[in-house]
Amino acid sequence: MTGSNAAAVDLRHYGHDDFDDIRQTLLDVHADAYADRAHEEFIQRFPWFVDHWGNRTRFACVVAYEGSEPIGFTYGAPGEPGREWWRDYLAEPPADPSTFSVSELILKVKWRKRGLGERLHTALLDGRPEALTVLTGTRNSPWTRSGPGSGRCTRDGATGRSASGSPSRIPRCTP
Repeated sequence: MTGSNAAAVDLRHYGHDDFDDIRQTLLDVHADAYADRAHEEFIQRFPWFVDHWGNRTRFACVVAYEGSEPIGFTYGAPGEPGREWWRDYLAEPPADPSTFSVSELILKVKWRKRGLGERLHTALLDGRPEALTVLTGTRNSPWTRSGPGSGRCTRDGATGRSASGSPSRIPRCTP
């Protein structure tokens, strides 16, 4: 992160056992980050997504704090073996198909475009044992409209890097 606030940001790791303690924090940060879109059905459904992911036994979350104020977070969990969305986009599966699914990365508006999102993402994935990492979304999410299933992805994939830094095959999508 750049700027004078870089040293003031603390990244804290949480897991499934902490979910009940951080659930409201996640909801509050989301509500602040999307206050201008609170009327949208997709935004209003966020508590369902939080519960869906937070109740997975291997749920992982990183929350960014400035002092005692939560300012952003990211979370995810390992995918269910054999049910990964990327399988339909590869000609052949990788030798190790274990996959960590990143579900959310949200920052309060004033903290965007400062590099904090990258710090959160790196902190969430650092040390993960899965060979692959994917970003998840719903069909109606603005983030997934240009992704797999949009007709803009090819099955041949592109060379990428997994969370562990090893080469992986990922779908190639164009906006």
